[in-house]
Amino acid sequence: MLRGLYTAAAGMVTQQRRHDTATQNIANLNTTGYKQVDSVSHAFPEVLISAMSGGTVKPVGRMNTGVFAEQSVSQYLQGDLIESGKPVDFALSTDLQVADPATGANINFDGSGKYITPDGEVIYRPQAFFTVKDDDGNQLYTRNGSFTVNAAGEVLSAGGFKVLDSNGNPLILTGPQDKLKVDGQGNLLNPATGRPSGAQLGISVVTRPQELVRDGNGVFHADDVDNADIRFANGTDNLQVRQGYLENSNVDATKVTVDMNAAYRAYEANQKVIQFYDSSLQKAVNEVGRI
Repeated sequence: MLRGLYTAAAGMVTQQRRHDTATQNIANLNTTGYKQVDSVSHAFPEVLISAMSGGTVKPVGRMNTGVFAEQSVSQYLQGDLIESGKPVDFALSTDLQVADPATGANINFDGSGKYITPDGEVIYRPQAFFTVKDDDGNQLYTRNGSFTVNAAGEVLSAGGFKVLDSNGNPLILTGPQDKLKVDGQGNLLNPATGRPSGAQLGISVVTRPQELVRDGNGVFHADDVDNADIRFANGTDNLQVRQGYLENSNVDATKVTVDMNAAYRAYEANQKVIQFYDSSLQKAVNEVGRI
C-alpha cells in the first residue's frame, strides 16, 4: 500500500514540474528571442516481481514504480520576425541544413527540428545565435537581438553582455547609431561607401543545439564547446541577419495551454489516489486494529 503512495507522490511532483514549465512558457509569450521549453518525463526502471514459496520461485511479472520529470528540452524553432525600425535591433532568419551521410541529400527534419535515423540516432537541426560575453569572460549565445550601445561605443545585449564580432572580440561602433548599416551576412557597412567596413557581427552556428544549457536572461552556454560543435558562421551558411527586426518567442500558446490544463488534471488525479490510500490506512489503523 505504501508503494502506491510513493508512486502517486512521484506523479504529483512530475505534474507540478510540467505545470511550472507550461506557465514559464506562457509568461514569456512576448519575450524577444525566447525559446519554448518542453518537460520530458520518464518512468522509473521497472522491477521484476517473483513469488517465493517452499524454496521455489515463481515469476509474477513486472511492476512500474512511478514517473519522474527527467529534463527540460528547449525548442529552437524559428520565431516570427517583428519590425522595430531601430538600427541596433537585429534578428536571425536561418535554415541551416545537414547532409545525410547515407545519401548525401539534405536531411528532412520534423516540425521540432530533429531527425531520427534508421539506427535510432537523433540528429538536430543546427541553430545560429548572436555571440555575447559576460563579465567573467564566458562566451554565451542568444537570439535576442535587442541591442544597445554604451558611451564607449560597445554594443550590449538586452542582458548587459558585450556583443562579440566574428573574431570573438567586443563589437565597438565608431559612428552614430542612426548611420549604422548591416548587410544580410552581418557585415557592418561604411556609411559613405556602402561597402563592408571589415567588422562583422559574431554569429555562432551550433551544430548540436541540444548540448546548450539555458542560463536565464535569454542566453545559453555550452559546457563542452567541442561536443556542441560551435563555430562562427561563414558565407556558406544559409542564414540572414535582419536589421531593424526582432525575433518574437516561438511559444505555441495553444499547445502550452493544453499542456498546463492536462498537468493540472493529472495532478488532481494523483492527489485523489493519495487521499484514497490515506483513508485506507486510517481504517486499517483505527478499525481493523481493534479486532
